[in-house]
Amino acid sequence: MRIDVLVRVYKRKSIRRVLPLILSLILVLFVGSGTIAVPTKSTEILWDTYGVPHIYGKDDQSAFHAFGWAQMQSHGNLLLRLYGQARGRAAEYWGEKYLDSDRWVQTAGVPERARSWYQAQTPSFRSYLDAFANGINAYASQNRNLIDDEVEVVLPVKAEDVMAHLHRVLNFTFVVNPGDALDLSKKKLQVGSNGWAIAPSHSASGNAMLLANPHLPWSDLFLWYEAQITAPGIDAYGATLVGIPVLAIAFNNNLGWTHTVNTYDGWDVYELTPAGNGYRFDNKVLNFQTKTLSLKVKQKDGSLQEQPLIVKSSVHGPVVTEKNGKPVALRVAGLDRPGVLQEWWDMARAKNLNQFQTVLKRLQLPMFTVMYADREGHIMHLFNGQVPVRSFGDFKYWQGLISGNTSKTLWTKIHPYQDLPRIVDPKSGWLQNTNDPPWTTTFPAAIKADDYPPYMAPRFMDFRSQRSVRMLAEDNKISFDKMVADKHSTRMELADRILDDLIPAARKYGKDLGQKAANVLEAWDRQANADSRGAVLFAFWNQQMDWDKTFSKPWSENSPRTTPDGLANPESAVATLEAVAAKIEKTYGALDVPWGKVFRLRLGDLDLPSNGGDGNMGIFRALYFAPGENGQFQAVGGDSYVAAIEFSNPVRAMALTSYGNATQPKSPHISDQLQMFANKKLRFVWRDRSDILAHLELRKVF
Repeated sequence: MRIDVLVRVYKRKSIRRVLPLILSLILVLFVGSGTIAVPTKSTEILWDTYGVPHIYGKDDQSAFHAFGWAQMQSHGNLLLRLYGQARGRAAEYWGEKYLDSDRWVQTAGVPERARSWYQAQTPSFRSYLDAFANGINAYASQNRNLIDDEVEVVLPVKAEDVMAHLHRVLNFTFVVNPGDALDLSKKKLQVGSNGWAIAPSHSASGNAMLLANPHLPWSDLFLWYEAQITAPGIDAYGATLVGIPVLAIAFNNNLGWTHTVNTYDGWDVYELTPAGNGYRFDNKVLNFQTKTLSLKVKQKDGSLQEQPLIVKSSVHGPVVTEKNGKPVALRVAGLDRPGVLQEWWDMARAKNLNQFQTVLKRLQLPMFTVMYADREGHIMHLFNGQVPVRSFGDFKYWQGLISGNTSKTLWTKIHPYQDLPRIVDPKSGWLQNTNDPPWTTTFPAAIKADDYPPYMAPRFMDFRSQRSVRMLAEDNKISFDKMVADKHSTRMELADRILDDLIPAARKYGKDLGQKAANVLEAWDRQANADSRGAVLFAFWNQQMDWDKTFSKPWSENSPRTTPDGLANPESAVATLEAVAAKIEKTYGALDVPWGKVFRLRLGDLDLPSNGGDGNMGIFRALYFAPGENGQFQAVGGDSYVAAIEFSNPVRAMALTSYGNATQPKSPHISDQLQMFANKKLRFVWRDRSDILAHLELRKVF
């Protein structure tokens, strides 16, 4: 054989030997970086055994179409009802009980503004919204038998309905809800969240970690929907609220973020001084802008009755109520910023902190803390919000009814991104937020309140925040497993703070029942686990106390993590304890009744003992309950979606959607995760296609 032939044969054999090694190396690199967003020839949804849709889109438009289909399959009845309400036509569809909702939506101008917001999108993003709506309609047309007859009236859905729902949820529920606006108070909805970002310096593995843990009601427009969306340029996993066409809390191979409800104030109510047919403003009389709308109300016999709705608006905004015969107008920030969906979408496409912040600088998202971590080891806390530039006053001043007769109180501008409280890579190596102001995100303090306008955020640190900081600070290094365990902590910071005063006081002032109560509290583990004995007694005592007057030492900025403290009136506190103890013995037969016997998890056919409780008692595992039968209470809100993420190689993630990932009748995923919730467990997140196929329940190919 000639030498040149031998050389060619040798080269071919060498290539054959080396090629598998090269391919293996490429495979390792690909697998090591997690799932890869590559073009596919078709679009499909792979449903895993927990009802999580993993969407593979051949392009962005196809992914949005599939996501609309997926949401209908999981939550179709709920989604259509929410869209009907966002149209301001719910009373027309379902009767008088929705009339107040329609009045609020129409007075706020939600449907009209949604149409303009839709037109304000880029042509490509408008096509994505159209595709999402088309996916909803396609599912409905092919599965009419699975949709309740009562909500079919909303079909077909348009992209403007998607925008109206978004607008109602964000601007006219989270930023300002009708209850607060009409009552002229700024009491927050019973919503909240926990969020942690841990830097490599504070992580046992040397990888950054993120904890996402929103606390919302377990019903209506507050329900989370867990999903994965993969298309060219994006591979994101996370959750969004039902009816929203993009992920609101998410992570990809490089970074992730979560939101908490922050102490953002983006609305005000103004008392107007009537003058003739108008109102006084800067020593002039201005006329109201008036329009008359017609609200249709479905009657019991199916007929429609029309009611006029006269909407009057001042320079501040629409008149929503009256006080002492004077009209009160509502002003809400950010109504001219329609790009929040594009912002969320691009956040999920970002690959590093610089790209992520470039997106955030658009300031289209009206509120919410942004807690961030990434593969490169960066962590960030941003007090995000469309914060009005106010000419004077502190946070407390703007919580009240504002005089509307002068331009001095009329804000017209929003603070730019660089004005907002923000910290990147603090020395402590960790960041937290539990709906507290940004000043307590880490210790030593990294964001100083004095550096910002006094109206930016209030100054306080509640017990859940103190518990959060305690858990982060007590370990020099935190492992992934420890982060998950801490997330499920039910220890009451309030109990740790006050029992050293309450128990001795009960020994001193208590009668027989007071002594028994002291014994129970002394033996209690200070947690709200299902088998905790003493937690019910303490929680019921807590409910009866006036905490504005209970402590002898109030909260102090100089000692934010150890105040308030002490009992101002120990004898009165013991009297309350004895009264509560008597009721508990009478109702439950024992003073040390287990927490889980009284506080329950009830969904579908499941009735389980609960753990966790009111965050005001300093419980990190926050749950909120409503009275049920036989003296029991059932969870109606709190821990809803949880995701724990470590930016290792590949990314490690666990999650749970407490109430399950579906509400459609007969779905196997209604409450299928509740037992894990009761057991303080998370499930592994399946992101790689091979893992998804190994746990495949259903495939839909478009």
